[in-house]
Amino acid sequence: MQRIPGLFARMTGDEKHGWAAASTIDVLWVLYDRVLNVTPATVDDPGRDRFLLSKGHGPMAYYAVLAEKGFIDESTLDDWTSWDSPLGQHPDRVLVNGVEISSGSLGHGLPIAVGTAVGQRIAKSAGRTFVLVGDGELDEGSNHEAIAVAARLGLGNLTAIVIDNQSAWYGWPGGIARRFEVEGWAAATVDGRDHEAIFEALTARHDGPGVVVARTEKSY
Repeated sequence: MQRIPGLFARMTGDEKHGWAAASTIDVLWVLYDRVLNVTPATVDDPGRDRFLLSKGHGPMAYYAVLAEKGFIDESTLDDWTSWDSPLGQHPDRVLVNGVEISSGSLGHGLPIAVGTAVGQRIAKSAGRTFVLVGDGELDEGSNHEAIAVAARLGLGNLTAIVIDNQSAWYGWPGGIARRFEVEGWAAATVDGRDHEAIFEALTARHDGPGVVVARTEKSY
């Protein structure tokens, strides 16, 4: 983790999304360092865990973690978003090793994750699906449908992480975790900078889908 801030700092030119990216750093690190069963050598393994970054409009932290873990070369960080760079302001699954979905448009990552988890179950895969969304994305109608159907299907191999940096317009009565609980999800709310709390929440067993709400401040 010590090198991540320095890798993050090598990418400049998208300051408007800096806070959005910085709020995900700790969760992304815990996922790739301690939770996900995927490596640069197993990115095509059908039994791998899938991580979907729905919050794709601020990908700098994601790129920094992928570089630190060997999925991409660190040198590509220095000219990100340039004409011939594979690293755009939204991640591209075709261009960036280890990226599962091209994302950035709000609200479609969670529905894709539901479909991915269903596919894993059909294939009898041991792999799990994790998806990271922003609190503001939950205002999108596609997420209402995905939250409802995931629990109805009993997708125990699906975990959503919601980065709650208090940027949603409307909020939810009782809080974000309650929004999922009323549909049958197991839910936990943690400090989005506390690595042990994040790890314990992400590895907790749940028979149906689970959600971890990671509360953060908009800061570096």
